[in-house]
Amino acid sequence: MQRRISRQVAVGAVRIGGAAPIVVQSMTNTDTEDAQATARQVEALARAGSELVRITVNTPQAAAQVPRIRELLDSVRCTVPLIGDFHYNGHKLLTQYPDCARALAKYRINPGNVGRGAKRDEQFATLIECALRHDKPVRIGVNWGSLDPELLARMMDENAQGKNPLDSVEVMREAVIRSALESARAAEDIGLPAERIVLSCKMSQVQDLIAVYRALASRCDYALHLGLTEAGMGSKGIVASTAALAVLLQEGIGDTIRVSLTPEPGGERTREVQVAQEILQTMGLRAFTPMVSACPGCGRTTSTVFQELADKIQAYLRAQMPVWRETYPGVEEMRVAVMGCVVNGPGESKHAHIGISLPGTGEVPVAPVYVEGKKTVTLKGERIAEEFQAIVEAFVREKYARRIPIKAV
Repeated sequence: MQRRISRQVAVGAVRIGGAAPIVVQSMTNTDTEDAQATARQVEALARAGSELVRITVNTPQAAAQVPRIRELLDSVRCTVPLIGDFHYNGHKLLTQYPDCARALAKYRINPGNVGRGAKRDEQFATLIECALRHDKPVRIGVNWGSLDPELLARMMDENAQGKNPLDSVEVMREAVIRSALESARAAEDIGLPAERIVLSCKMSQVQDLIAVYRALASRCDYALHLGLTEAGMGSKGIVASTAALAVLLQEGIGDTIRVSLTPEPGGERTREVQVAQEILQTMGLRAFTPMVSACPGCGRTTSTVFQELADKIQAYLRAQMPVWRETYPGVEEMRVAVMGCVVNGPGESKHAHIGISLPGTGEVPVAPVYVEGKKTVTLKGERIAEEFQAIVEAFVREKYARRIPIKAV
């Protein structure tokens, strides 16, 4: 897979595009006017691995709280860049609240709702001028659900009068692309360098998203943010996002991604970060946390022991990563296997850095453990889970501890 080469954009200390790794982004769903709640959720998203976090800035009160949110994050040493999401009144908020404009690392504007008629160009220019004044990059984020109605109507009329009219879906896709590209060129005309522009064209249907981004990537070298908008809840949202993003990422398209999941009632907002990381990691594009291989189970594995152990180990590894990331460099690439019977268990365990093959139904109640391909110990009894976790901990300490070079005397 060859990565599309785009212009690199700096968002605080994070680099997007060019040869930089694909970046994981997320967004809060708190009321930004509540600085404490928003800062807590931003910190949770950052701890989960989000490298950029977007917050809604929709009212004067929200804009006034942005510097406070940044202060709260800095006080707990959370340095994740904040992106301000502006719709309808962003030109006023950024102008009237310069402290907000300075505290944000990037602005996201939607060309479909920056204004109507003659005011559109003026208000768009105000937003870009604010970005220039405060030395900030801008994501020009088109969303098909809020596409500029004047542009779409004009293109539909032009298409209807053509000799070979296109399908309305094709016209809509082209309108989304044109909105993004024309807005980016307008921003450049005002003075914003291409190296401070990120584009996105969000669609809610998988095939629409793939078609739009393929065309967009072929027509520009701006950094691109990927995301299936309104992906939905639970498995539907995860499957739809993965289906769309995986195709584009495999083709080398995309510099930053977000998985726009609707949280389950009472569910964690950080779920979207985990899914985005898992998409990148399972595709071999980045490594974030040790991955656990586990068999699906069958009639040979009526016991739930291996399922419970796989779940426990995976949760343990992810929970440890905020500490391990600094202490044990490289641990994110570790592979762990938790298998349920002798058919594939020993072989899969040997291929992992560390693995265990639990007994299936009717098998001898023993569980051989393999480290770096070699059988090291056989666990028995009621404490197999606890003993295996202790083996994993010892392996991490031994293999991934920072090695301090010994200075020659």
